[in-house]
Formats: sequence, structure tokens, C-alpha cells
Amino acid sequence: MTDLRLDRQLRIPQWRQEVLNRACLGVVGDDPQLTSLFLLSAAALGINDIRVVAPELDPYLISLARSLNPHWRLHHLRGYLSHPFCLDALRQCHPLVDLSHFALASKILLEEAYQHRRTVVRCRRWTEAARHGLALFTYQRGREWSVLAEVLPSQQLPAAAMGGDGVLDIIAAGLILEEVKTILMTGEGSPALISYQGRRWPAPDSQPAIGVVGAGALGNFVGLGLALAGFRRATFWDPDIIDVTNLNRQIFFGGAVGAPKAATLAARLNQAYAVQMQAHNEVFQAAGAARYDIICDCVDNFASRILISQACAAAGTPLISGGTHISQGQVVAYHPRLQPQTPAELLNMPGEPAAPETPLAARSPAACTYQPNPAVIMTNQIIAGFMVEALRHLLAHQPWPPLFYDAAAPHKIGRDR
Repeated sequence: MTDLRLDRQLRIPQWRQEVLNRACLGVVGDDPQLTSLFLLSAAALGINDIRVVAPELDPYLISLARSLNPHWRLHHLRGYLSHPFCLDALRQCHPLVDLSHFALASKILLEEAYQHRRTVVRCRRWTEAARHGLALFTYQRGREWSVLAEVLPSQQLPAAAMGGDGVLDIIAAGLILEEVKTILMTGEGSPALISYQGRRWPAPDSQPAIGVVGAGALGNFVGLGLALAGFRRATFWDPDIIDVTNLNRQIFFGGAVGAPKAATLAARLNQAYAVQMQAHNEVFQAAGAARYDIICDCVDNFASRILISQACAAAGTPLISGGTHISQGQVVAYHPRLQPQTPAELLNMPGEPAAPETPLAARSPAACTYQPNPAVIMTNQIIAGFMVEALRHLLAHQPWPPLFYDAAAPHKIGRDR
């Protein structure tokens, strides 16, 4: 029987959901936030059987995973992967995902992969005084390359995990899941090192007024990224109601089918992260752009993106615009002083200027039901994470060159199309 929750990804050509449903995935981690974000995304995608070795998980993120996927089975072995005997819990798993922060666990997993021809997706997050980043590489026997050194931890033994940057964790979880999906469906992982590095941002010392237009998949992850990054005030605009087909990628909506998206997202963020998000269950009016210090465009149609772009240019309000397709996306920014070209101009979007009072995305509340375009979680969370990265740049008066993501490209992330 088809799971209606997965309808939007089942529409992707050559999609093999049965492979994901049958998979048994093994995960090793020691940071509750990063590990749990990955588990949540995997559950939303329909990977129903996951075995994890980790000292702790984030209870709230795990509860979201269970609310999205009623078939999800999580087997949690509490502790660190500090001895090969611990691999007994992961013998039937393929692939293995290594999110650990100490070299002993990585060496145990790589030795297992070499001896028994298994696949390990290894992700390393790193933090320096002024910069942070991530590096991801898929190891299979025969790939004993120098690039492995770039993904191995410098710390040798387990220790209390230091909390990482939540925005970087959102991006990393999406990249890892895209790699896992590709391995399960094709048998091969990317041969290239996938990496990103950027400026390390402290917690904000002020609370700007942030407008988020769209509370769907991008809006869900932008909202989460804002909360994790320390932004406490944002207002979500969306006239849509939650449909069951949203639940393969809109992580805060489990158990809320039929409720308004904007209000549900704001309420759940407020409850979980002690923030003060607000919601308008209606279309965003272009004249409202001047109310905000910055706006995030999370809508899913070109017409609305053009209007938002024009409205922000008219008001002089900085804008972060994210766009996604099945396996591609981009994040572009507008700032009246730093980057005066609007996203619509940068991306050569067609369209005539609209009157500033024109309502944006005026459509039926059930628009997602009647516009069933293929959609999947990974691209949305990756692009949303980079939208919050871009927001932090603009608020610090730093430029954000356009960023492009392509799951089919060797290195995935680039500044050129």
C-alpha cells in the first residue's frame, strides 16, 4: 500500500522508495544535535530501520521523527563506539554513517569497511577561532586516498561533545542523507570530497525583526536554523494548511494535518526553543516589506519570488531568496548597499514590475495538494541552512555571493552555476 505521506518524492523519476523502506542504516555519533537532526531527516525520507551508537540523542528531534513516520524503528545503543565489539550492533547495516568527533571510532569503522568491503559515509565538522566548516567523504575499499585525512577527527578518544553550530548541522545532515540515498539507490557514493567553510558567527547581540515568507519545507528549516542560531523573533507568513503530502519534508507538522502552516510552525518553535515567533495565516503583502530588518523568501513559485524581490528593493529591505528543485537549489541575497542587484535580476527571472500593494502568492489554502510537484527533504534543508548562513552575513554587513547546490555535481556546492 502506497504511503501518501511520501507522495511528493514518489513522483521523482526513477525513485526507488522500496530500497529506502527496506534499508537498515547504521549511525555512529556523539553530538546529540547533529546525530538527531540526521535521524529526523532520514525518518522523514522513509528510511524505517536505523541503528545508532551514541551516548545521547535530542529527545525533541527524535519525537518529531516519530510523529512524521509511524513505521520508524530506532535501535539506540547508548555509549561510544570505542571497541570493535560494538560493531556487533551494526553488522546488518548498510551503509554506515560516521558522525563521531574522535578518531578511535572513525578508525574502527574504516578498518571494518576495509576488511569487509563495507561503505562508510564520514562527516567531519570543524571549528576554528573565526571560521567553521564541514567535510564529507564516502569511503569504500580502494579509496585509500589522501583526502581521508581531511575528514578524520583530531581528537583521539571520546570526550564530552562540544555543541556545534546548529545551522551547519542542518546543512551537514542534508548532505549526508543525500549521499546515503544515492548509495542505497545506486550502490555508489560520490568519489569527491564534499566541503564547505565559512565565517564562524557568535550568538546575535541584538534581535532583528525577521520576516519569513512561506512556512513549507524551506520555512520549516529556516525557522529551525534561526532558533538554533539564537534569533528569537521572526514572523512567518503563509496561507496554506498542512497536507499529509507535506510530511516527507516539513519536519514540524507531524500530527497536524489540516492546521495552518504558519501558526503551527511558530507555535512548535516557541514551545521547543523558548523563542517568540509569530505567524500570519495569510498571504504576505508587498507593502509589508518595510516592517522588517531582513526577509527570507521561502516560497515555491516564481511569481511570488519576483514580487518579494521587487517589494524588498522598493523598501530597501535586505532579502535572502532560496529556491529549490528536486536535486538543485540556490541562495541569493539582496542588500541595498552591499548587493544592490535583486535575486530576480541575478537569476534573470522573467516578469513585469508589480504594484507594491499586490498580494503575494494569492492561492487556495490547499495549493500544495493541487500543485503536486516532486519534492524531497534533502535539498530543502541544505538550501534553508545556507539561507540562515546568508542572513548572518548580511546582518553583519558582509556580502553573500550567490551559492548553488547540485546533488549530481561532484562537489555539490559552488559559487558558480
